[in-house]
Amino acid sequence: MKTRPALIAAIQQYESLYSTEQNYKQQFLDLLKHNRCYHRDFLPGHMTGSAWILDDSMQYVLLTLHAKLNRWLQPGGHADGDENIFQVALREATEETGLKTLTPLSPDLLFDIDVHLIPARSQFQAHDHYDVRFVFVADKNEKLDITDESHDLQWVPLKKLESFTDNNSLFRMREKTSHLRS
Repeated sequence: MKTRPALIAAIQQYESLYSTEQNYKQQFLDLLKHNRCYHRDFLPGHMTGSAWILDDSMQYVLLTLHAKLNRWLQPGGHADGDENIFQVALREATEETGLKTLTPLSPDLLFDIDVHLIPARSQFQAHDHYDVRFVFVADKNEKLDITDESHDLQWVPLKKLESFTDNNSLFRMREKTSHLRS
């Protein structure tokens, strides 16, 4: 996903068993028509990239307790003008976790797409994040670094995800993970 045309092609070809994601495809394609869609000041929404980080056994996922949203989420963030959305996901995951050994399952395959509302805060109006997600594998024993972007980082057993979140997109990615293991 090094370029906008590559991402457009990947989204056009993306097939999902989930109707929610199928509905998101056209929203992504519409957004990608705008030159500034990779910039965080583009409203009503902009591109983000994130990482679904699994341990070697694919039984645990690394979640961050997001400092601004106060919710357990996968690491990720703004593209800030970078059209290589895979590199955005990798950069954000590295910055937010401190992990040095992130191994992508496939940098050319989208794992999940999601559009979600970010609530208004002091200087920002409510807006949508158009999030492209990739799968990475990491060593669960590697040291984690908590940055100012999160309150905590934790390896969460996938079977206990409901204890951390009510986010349906995370449940969807958990279900997809079960297919990776088979």
